[in-house]
Amino acid sequence: MENTIYVDNSATTAVSEKALEAMLPYFRENYGNPSSVHSRGQEAQRALENSRRTVARAIGAYNNEIYFTSGGTESDNWALNAVCELKRDKGRHIISTAIEHNAVLKTCEKLQKRGLEVTLLKPDKYGQITAEQLKQNIRSDTILVSIMTANNVVGTILPIKELCDTAHKAGIVFHTDAVQAVSHIPVNVRTLGVDLLSMSAHKFHGPKGVGALFSKLSLLPPPYLTGGGQEKGCRSGTENIPGIVGMAAAIKDGTENLPENIRKITANRDKLIENVIKIPGAYLTGDPVNRLPGLASFIFEGIEQAVFIVNKLNEHGICASSGSACSASSKEASHVLAAMGYDEGISFGTLRISLSEYNTEEEIDTIINKLPLIIAEIRSENRM
Repeated sequence: MENTIYVDNSATTAVSEKALEAMLPYFRENYGNPSSVHSRGQEAQRALENSRRTVARAIGAYNNEIYFTSGGTESDNWALNAVCELKRDKGRHIISTAIEHNAVLKTCEKLQKRGLEVTLLKPDKYGQITAEQLKQNIRSDTILVSIMTANNVVGTILPIKELCDTAHKAGIVFHTDAVQAVSHIPVNVRTLGVDLLSMSAHKFHGPKGVGALFSKLSLLPPPYLTGGGQEKGCRSGTENIPGIVGMAAAIKDGTENLPENIRKITANRDKLIENVIKIPGAYLTGDPVNRLPGLASFIFEGIEQAVFIVNKLNEHGICASSGSACSASSKEASHVLAAMGYDEGISFGTLRISLSEYNTEEEIDTIINKLPLIIAEIRSENRM
């Protein structure tokens, strides 16, 4: 579609020019298998390790604490399963939150079927979880806490350092799903203190199908995929060198330009919020202050399913979302909004507008001008 305004960057992002340029040689020129001993194989191996170094540096990790995966979902699954295997003799209790991505929640459900117990902390109306709340739910047999860095539906940024400190005081391993945070806000694993962290390249202008798991040196994860012994014997399978190279180029570009990107994106987001909440019956969801620079989410009185708004926006060439892209086709209410206390009529969806540094102020103005008309049109249709 020509002149499309794309504001669904929490779902996926455009591959950056730098990432694309870095990837191309590894499809047709330097296409060797990094496990091969010949020159092309060794060139691929160098690219793999250089990329590992770049990704590690971007989040304050050591090179050998980065394991490449197929994306955030695999990284989350691996992290939770790994800790439960490593700590199975110490306890059977996990703490997470009711607003996690399904990659964590569904894995918790699976672990419950294997006999583990799971406590899901409920957030306040802004999607926040407190350290005191976590402390009150820690038990003597708690072995893992998994809490996301930033929520993918409403954009709330959680106090990960404080939550991690609370878990560590009780000797508990801490994992964070940072898929929405890496390369969007400062993320340093040493500052946060986390033991494991998940990320996904396509959320920060890298390619789809590649991500990484950070795991502290003191917490070597057991093998997730067995076979040829790649990724230090922990994740077998020939490495996706073009994807990994693209991920490294994207995260390097994103973190180097992070202050300027945050400034630009936040200005557009704030302008959007300021004008959208002027629409009668429009409300911002999530934390009004501690939120991702590019994510604004809204509910509108009289419109029970935000997918109606999304469809109307699409007719005007604006690509937005009614919440998590991974569950956009689901007919179930948003588990995030429900956990935050919204009633079922509202929690069938929120209009999520997620920006990147590629969005212009002119595009924001277009949304601001069209959205009130669309809301009025839908409300009128609902009254008919």
